[in-house]
Amino acid sequence: MDFEALRKIEDEAQRISATYDIFNEDKRLNNSKAARVEFFTTTAIIERYLKPGNKILDIGAGAGEYSFYFAENGYDVTAVELADANVKAFREKLTPEIKIDLHQGNACDLSLFADNSFDIVLVLGPLYHLSLEEDRAKCISEAKRVCKPNGTIFFAFISNDMVVLTQAFTYDVSWLKGDSYDKKSFKVKDFPFVFFTLDKMREMLEQNGIKILNEVASDGVSELLADKINALDDEDFAQYLRYHMYCCEKPEMLGRSNHLLFAGQPLGRK
Repeated sequence: MDFEALRKIEDEAQRISATYDIFNEDKRLNNSKAARVEFFTTTAIIERYLKPGNKILDIGAGAGEYSFYFAENGYDVTAVELADANVKAFREKLTPEIKIDLHQGNACDLSLFADNSFDIVLVLGPLYHLSLEEDRAKCISEAKRVCKPNGTIFFAFISNDMVVLTQAFTYDVSWLKGDSYDKKSFKVKDFPFVFFTLDKMREMLEQNGIKILNEVASDGVSELLADKINALDDEDFAQYLRYHMYCCEKPEMLGRSNHLLFAGQPLGRK
C-alpha cells in the first residue's frame, strides 16, 4: 500500500484501515523522547478526571498505548479500533494479566454499548480521519451517548496551522512550494489525515453539545524540534517535560502544537 493507492479507496472505513498499513501506530507514541511528550501530557490531563473504579472506553484505540496504560493502573478498560493492522498489534500485546475488552468496530457506530456505560470516553484518533461533517457529528454523538451524564470525554485533533511548520521544516524542505495546501488560506489538504484550525475544533465540539473544560497543546513543538528533544539527556528531558506541562494549557501555546486535546462534558443529558 502506498499513498496513491490509498487515495483511490473511496470507502472511508476501508481507507482509514488501509492508512495504518502505511503508518505504524504501534510505534508512534513510544519510539523516542519527543514522541512520548504527547503520551505523557495526555495521560496527565486524563488522570485529573479519573476516579477509582471508573470505566474507560477508548474509541479509536490504535495499537492500545492508552488502553494498556490505564488497564495496568487498575482501571476497567474497553477498547474499540477499526484498522486491521492496529487490532492485530493490540491483540498481540494482550496477556492474561491485562484485562482489556477489545472490539473491532467503527467510532460512528457504538451500538454494541448501552447508553451511559462509561465514566471516561477517549476519542483520541477518530477525528484525525473523518472528512465528512456528518460523520464527525455521529462520532461525537455516539461518544456522548455512551458517556455517563457526569462523565468526561476527551477529543484529540491534528492542528492545521502547526502542520504547515512541521511539514516545511521537518519533513520536506520543498513543501511550501508544493500544492499540499492553499497558499492564501494555508488550509492543508485533508490527506491522509484531516486537519483543523483551533477555532474549527471549538466550533465542532460546541455545536455537537460538548461543554469544553480544558484545551491542551498535547505535544507542543515536540515534532518540530524532535531531533533536539531526542538529544537531551534524561535529566534535561524531565525538565523539558515540566516546562511543557507548565505552558501547554496557556492560550498562547495552543496554536503551536501538532496535536490538541480537549476535555469536555456532554450537554443535554439526564
